[in-house]
Amino acid sequence: MHDGLSGRVRHAVRGLTPGYFALVMSSGIISVGMLLQGHVALSVLLLAVGAVAYLVLVGLTGWRLAAHRHAVAEDFADPGRAFGFLTFVAGTNVLGVRAAMDGHHRLTAVLLLVAGLTWLVLGYVIPWTAVLGTRHRPVLATANGTWFIWVVASQSVAVSAASIEPVFPSLRDLLAVVAVGSWSVGVFLYAAAGIFVSARMLLYRLRPTDLTPPYWVAMGASSITVLAGARIVEMADAPMVDATRGIIAGLSVVFWAFATWLIPVLVAAGWWRHRTHRVPLVYDATRWSGVFPLGMYAIAGVYLRQADDLPLVGAIGTAELWVAFTAWVLTLAGMGVHVVRTVALPGRPGALCRRSQAADGGSRSSAG
Repeated sequence: MHDGLSGRVRHAVRGLTPGYFALVMSSGIISVGMLLQGHVALSVLLLAVGAVAYLVLVGLTGWRLAAHRHAVAEDFADPGRAFGFLTFVAGTNVLGVRAAMDGHHRLTAVLLLVAGLTWLVLGYVIPWTAVLGTRHRPVLATANGTWFIWVVASQSVAVSAASIEPVFPSLRDLLAVVAVGSWSVGVFLYAAAGIFVSARMLLYRLRPTDLTPPYWVAMGASSITVLAGARIVEMADAPMVDATRGIIAGLSVVFWAFATWLIPVLVAAGWWRHRTHRVPLVYDATRWSGVFPLGMYAIAGVYLRQADDLPLVGAIGTAELWVAFTAWVLTLAGMGVHVVRTVALPGRPGALCRRSQAADGGSRSSAG
């Protein structure tokens, strides 16, 4: 039993999904887009929500780590959930990029350092604990859209490094290595994740409940690869950038085309899940993993227009930004209602995240 508000909150913290930083990612990237389009007030509002959410989630994650280490360890060993921890890396860098747009470059550098070190550590730890070292067999049967978050985290490091390169000329060569290196790693990780997730869908039965919102991250990962590539193309001359500028510019266009192709596929999958098979369309934490790719695709189009002079791509991105903002508003409202019903109101178990197989598409997942 979880009597009382404090009991419900403790229960919610114990079951907090590792991927909740997708809320920060979604708020931050749409804030970037609104500022680029001149909607300053909306951008500031989104930034405020993202920053507050970031601080709250860092606090809750620290609390969970201190009080519920066993639950955290279980998440690291779960192939269906572990890659969600990398949303911290992406969320941190998205806030850093937005801060750089307001001139807070030192803050961006600090956030990049934190996110970069975390990316390096988790990038080696999670594949070992969740894939190679887990007792789940076959591991391929648990592959899902959250595996693409590894790609998003890698590319977020590249975007952040490219964002501060102009104001730190003494670090230009180092930042160029970081940006191009993490972008390149992200490209290879995208290929690997795509192969694993596709093989899972072809070799194992795919239920409507398996097609959760994190599958949209496949499109978001492709889109952030475009954004990172466009930012690298705009970087000042440096040996690493000069050696790769042409191929990065070309591959960025290829990734944008693939992200565009994925959108009808993902929409059709959602229709098959919710309309054909009547899976309820309700709020859970994984919804934020579906909002972020919409905003990311919009920003990728805007930046690709600037980097490669592609006005049509930019126009599509601008229209997509309002779709992303609408999805953000609806998801935020759903989250508010959910938290009130499951945590604030008495007589119901607290759950910022409920564990269920349908939520994450893994052996054990959480929705919240």
